[in-house]
Amino acid sequence: MEGKKIMKKQVLPLLPLRGLTVFPYMILHFDVGRTKSIKALEEAMVNNQLIFLVAQKDAQTDDPQEEDINRVGTISKVKQLLKLPGDTIRVLVEGLSRAEITEITQTEPFIMSEVVERMILEPVYDKVEMEAIIRKVHAVFEEYVQLSNKVSPDTMVSVMTIEDPGQLADVIAANIMLKQESKQEILNQFDPKARLEQLLVILSKEIEILEIEKNISARVKKQIDKNQREYYLREQLKAIQNELGDKDGITGEVNEYKEKIAEAKLPEEVEKKALKEVDRLLKMPLGSAEGSVVRNYLDWILDLPWNETTEERFDLKEAEAILNADHYGLEKVKERILEYLAIRQLAKNIKGPILCLVGPPGVGKTSIAKSIAKALNRKYVRMSLGGVRDEAEIRGHRRTYVGSMPGRIINALKQAGSKNALVLLDEIDKMSSDFRGDPTAAMLEVLDAEQNYAFRDHYLEVPFDLSQILFLTTANNLDTIPRPLLDRMEVIRISGYTEEEKVNIATRYLLPKQIEQHGLKKQNLRIDQKVIRDIINYYTREAGVRNLEREIANVCRKAARILVMNNQQSVSINSKNLEKYLGTKKFRYDKANGKDEVGIATGLAWTPVGGDTLSIEVNVMDGKGSIELTGQLGDIMKESARAAISYIRSRAEELDVDKDFHKKQDIHIHVPEGATPKDGPSAGITMCTALVSALSGIPVRRDVAMTGEITLRGRVLPIGGLKEKALAAYRAGIYTIIVPIDNKKDLDEIPENVKKKIKFVLADHMDVVLKTALNYKKKHLYRVNKTDEIKKSSLEQVPTEVDTNLPAIKQ
Repeated sequence: MEGKKIMKKQVLPLLPLRGLTVFPYMILHFDVGRTKSIKALEEAMVNNQLIFLVAQKDAQTDDPQEEDINRVGTISKVKQLLKLPGDTIRVLVEGLSRAEITEITQTEPFIMSEVVERMILEPVYDKVEMEAIIRKVHAVFEEYVQLSNKVSPDTMVSVMTIEDPGQLADVIAANIMLKQESKQEILNQFDPKARLEQLLVILSKEIEILEIEKNISARVKKQIDKNQREYYLREQLKAIQNELGDKDGITGEVNEYKEKIAEAKLPEEVEKKALKEVDRLLKMPLGSAEGSVVRNYLDWILDLPWNETTEERFDLKEAEAILNADHYGLEKVKERILEYLAIRQLAKNIKGPILCLVGPPGVGKTSIAKSIAKALNRKYVRMSLGGVRDEAEIRGHRRTYVGSMPGRIINALKQAGSKNALVLLDEIDKMSSDFRGDPTAAMLEVLDAEQNYAFRDHYLEVPFDLSQILFLTTANNLDTIPRPLLDRMEVIRISGYTEEEKVNIATRYLLPKQIEQHGLKKQNLRIDQKVIRDIINYYTREAGVRNLEREIANVCRKAARILVMNNQQSVSINSKNLEKYLGTKKFRYDKANGKDEVGIATGLAWTPVGGDTLSIEVNVMDGKGSIELTGQLGDIMKESARAAISYIRSRAEELDVDKDFHKKQDIHIHVPEGATPKDGPSAGITMCTALVSALSGIPVRRDVAMTGEITLRGRVLPIGGLKEKALAAYRAGIYTIIVPIDNKKDLDEIPENVKKKIKFVLADHMDVVLKTALNYKKKHLYRVNKTDEIKKSSLEQVPTEVDTNLPAIKQ
């Protein structure tokens, strides 16, 4: 070939390649990790993105020198760089032209080389001869493609359209599988004709090798003897049978089940049942629908924790620290768990207790269960029973039904993966029953420590030992739990939190939690305890702390908005600006009357959200002895009112009441707020006191509240919820409370700070109640005559000191 030759010299950064040869017209990407190579790329990006790519002679050399690099390479343009993890760069390059190194000008911090690019402008060659060479190359390359099956059809089409001899040689060389030495030989040829001839020689050798490989493969296949072919066919037959579900094809599956059963070390009865089901599976006909049922049953048997347990934590101090760190209060629950731990150290085989935590919503019944599991180092599973009305959900479905499955108890054990887990049966009081059975009856066996060591699920039909499970149940109300089921559980009552407990919970847990969840920091939001108390008293009315947490979250949201909009560093919230964040106060607490009044007595009531004070008002008017009861009173309160009137009639003279009042006067008893229904047995003595005051004209002391039921003979009967009622009186500013003498034992549950400020008067009879509650010093008797004139007569004064013989104590 003849023509005008041009020698173009350039100084470019050099990047040595390991096991890779780049040809002109070639676009490829590779990863660069060596420091010198990365710096060479950086230099190339500064100078027109050109870099000289040349292959190393030995790919194992990490720091190649001049003698380790081939002389001919490719001037390339860097198209794209992508940084990868681990200080690696993925680079996309396009080969432009071949060049030869004339001098290495720099080796540090990267290699710079002077290269000469040899180009032939307007080449002169024999067109017929060149056309013959190109056709030959096309034919040989097509044969190579058919033998190797490693070149895509698209590449074949693009090669056939190339007219330039040099480009044709480079493109084919870049797309065939050759040793690096062979590719370098083609790259070394600057003359296109010589390059094509060199490519023809190499391709011919490769085709010979491929044909020999093909012949060897054919001979190897022919050398497979009859036994080998039969073995191969038998293996194929087994695979086909396995896919079709043929009995001979499931032998391997059956063997696998038997191995798993042996490894599981199941109880004798369970293992016998499982092996029986495996034998049934082996005998089932092709395409049997029951095959999947048996497989599902065996999978359930093998997934259950027959022998798996977790190592319990017996360190009482550590367990107590975990419980105290997660929850404030709930002392009864913590004490019972620590007692169980102590007994476990002394008696290893003791059965787990079955505890029922009863209390209003939001007091931490469910969350304490998770803390107990953490303290005992047991797996934790929660099972919600709210709305469960089918017995099969507890015991499971019998396998005769389509889609049958085990009950929730077995499913919970599978989920726990341990036979000594803690299982929380949440909302056990909200189960119901219908035509499908009574789930509470199914729970009798589960929660009976004397029976649950062999609990049989209808689906499994084999016993499972539940005696090591620690069952905890939660309920809001015990009235809906059947007595036999309730008898199997140890009930621990969790009453509502006191104000002090709520303040501590909010300060220690709720406020830091909400500050973190809202992306704030402690210094961004300043809230003192007075604000927390105001939120508790005026924005929430609950036994638990759920609404308290919501209101604290509301404050945090408002504060976050102010911080962002006004670019402030902190927000301070106090009692004066609290309404700005939470709006007007939602609730109020009744305060004690400002003065002693006739016919108005203060009672104490229990509600699901805590205690409250209850004013009972009585008006006496001339009439015919009718009795009016208003304020949405329930039947029990109406009966209490009638019992009080009967008691007063029986002792009218001793109480200085007109003995014919039931004939001459109408009595109206009203309990404010009329929109709220009221009922319960503890308002008897309050009604009686208000009636005696109204009939006798003796005012009731404003600083006295009372609770207790009354009998026709004046005896005072015990009541419940004393703790909540005492807290309500404390909030209202009442510091003397009359309680039934039988409730003396309940005084231990009242917080110490409340007992220090409140005087508790223990009453066994109405005489004690009246002497304590009525202010005889201001005794006046009001009578209404027929002309509606009020006549006022003063009676003798009675000292206000309570008789020292009364069974009163001051805590």
